[in-house]
Amino acid sequence: MLELRLALLGEHAGSPIYGRLRHDVRERAERLYRRQLASPGEIIFLAERDGEAVGILRCLDAIGSPLTEPERYGYISSVYVRPEARQGGVLGALMRRAERWCARRGLEELRLHNASDNELAGATWERLGFQVAEVLRIRPLRRPGQRRP
Repeated sequence: MLELRLALLGEHAGSPIYGRLRHDVRERAERLYRRQLASPGEIIFLAERDGEAVGILRCLDAIGSPLTEPERYGYISSVYVRPEARQGGVLGALMRRAERWCARRGLEELRLHNASDNELAGATWERLGFQVAEVLRIRPLRRPGQRRP
């Protein structure tokens, strides 16, 4: 699981968010993922082929805004399929498991974020019925190397 999730981050090394990994990312990731595995409000699905982990998908029972519907929704996160296993039904199988998990919890909507620099991922999510609902923008408050006031 750790290797798949770090591989996902590695594919986005040029991203203004995911390209800024901490020097101790592996240790931090291991602690984070242990907490996530123990959380009753989320689940991590792992796809295997011939005894090898080839895909991962994390799903959370997320709380919506108190001003809009739905009150809760399924949030898809940390999705990764090894390149050699892509186009082989792995993502579809992971999504079906996540959808069943959400349905058992009474959730009626799925949401996710994906990196804007990955056109293939965007097209894949659209093919699976997701539509763009908002855009995340970032802006540094200081230049790299600039000291804080």
